[in-house]
Amino acid sequence: MTRTVFCEKSQTETEGLDFAPWPGEIGQRVFNHIGKTAWAEWLAHQTMLINENRLSPLDPKHRAFLQAEMEKFLFDGGADKPKGYIPA
Repeated sequence: MTRTVFCEKSQTETEGLDFAPWPGEIGQRVFNHIGKTAWAEWLAHQTMLINENRLSPLDPKHRAFLQAEMEKFLFDGGADKPKGYIPA
């Protein structure tokens, strides 16, 4: 049976994630309040941030930046594209 959540990003009842995708309290918040589609949108945005800003997920400062951007993207109405970003 599929788990459903009211997604705070899309403001719809939708299919929920299968597990908390991030450690700690923020991961549980995402699990409880974000749907699979919104999470997939975040992953695409995160990939763009990593590539355009040359981030390393192994660097604690970069992880903190990505977490802050994730919270903005999923819960605070969106996040900006990297400075100078031009879609291909």
